[in-house]
Amino acid sequence: MMDEAKRVPKTLQGKIIITGILNVLTGMHIGGSSEFAPIGAVDSPFIRDPFTHAPIIPGSSIKGKMRTLLAKISCNDYILNAIDKDNAVVSRLFGASGKNYALPARLQFFDLFVTEATKKNFTAIETDTYIGEVKFENTISRTSGVANPRQIERVPAGAEFVFKLVYNVESLEEAEEDLKTLATGFKLLENDYLGGHGSRGYGRVQLQDIQLKPIGDFALDLTKYEAMFKD
Repeated sequence: MMDEAKRVPKTLQGKIIITGILNVLTGMHIGGSSEFAPIGAVDSPFIRDPFTHAPIIPGSSIKGKMRTLLAKISCNDYILNAIDKDNAVVSRLFGASGKNYALPARLQFFDLFVTEATKKNFTAIETDTYIGEVKFENTISRTSGVANPRQIERVPAGAEFVFKLVYNVESLEEAEEDLKTLATGFKLLENDYLGGHGSRGYGRVQLQDIQLKPIGDFALDLTKYEAMFKD
């Protein structure tokens, strides 16, 4: 259980807006609903914006993946600890709760939408679906040897998404450790995968053009912290 010090609410001193571009390096699949799919439809479609029908990356996917990666490198056991056993930095960045406490997250994630340049580029070329490709795969039963073909829709390599993340500055003393941990989370994500089927090469991504913008009057040299995300 978290100690009392971790439960003390801190005064909001400002915010840091972290923006950039998430570039898809290999086909990425973050599943959407295939319920009520018509005959001939893709078996496993990716999630789309219901208004524009362009692919999106839910903020929850980024948050969950990054938290899991940071929890794994700070865990001392082979089996990942329970979420309420995350270390202090991970808990205050992503939030935590238990029987008698709740710790609000200092990070606010946003859904990621494709850039206008991506829409323009992929409209000009022929793709299997709108800003999508269909990959045919087989799973083979080890006992019978029977193949089970399936179709997986992927966001193609080269697609770019607008990335935005907000960090609440609640403690200047903890800000450097928080931002350093977050920069580590970015690097872990770039060397892992986003979405499903990552062990087969799906979902490799890269974060580019990272910029930090302050909101509020607080004494932090954001140039130094920005360099952490670009190294």
